[in-house]
Amino acid sequence: MTFTFLSVGELVERFSCRPGLAYVGIKTWAKDTQEAADIFFSIGEQIGFEPLDKVEIFSTDPVEPPKDEPYGYDINFTPYDEQDIE
Repeated sequence: MTFTFLSVGELVERFSCRPGLAYVGIKTWAKDTQEAADIFFSIGEQIGFEPLDKVEIFSTDPVEPPKDEPYGYDINFTPYDEQDIE
């Protein structure tokens, strides 16, 4: 599981979140934390968000089965306003 604060731009069609600040949670299948981070940044470039803070990676039990290549799934955005975190 990967989690971070980010800036959401124009997301691709199958994802929704207002533009601006948000949290994101992404589950990944990866061989190690570096590969999970690489997947996270790649997904951001592909669907339209950019991390603003450190990326936190947690090792959790999988929900989806492995595939031939590492991948991300169950991507969830939670928008917030700057004053919400003060």
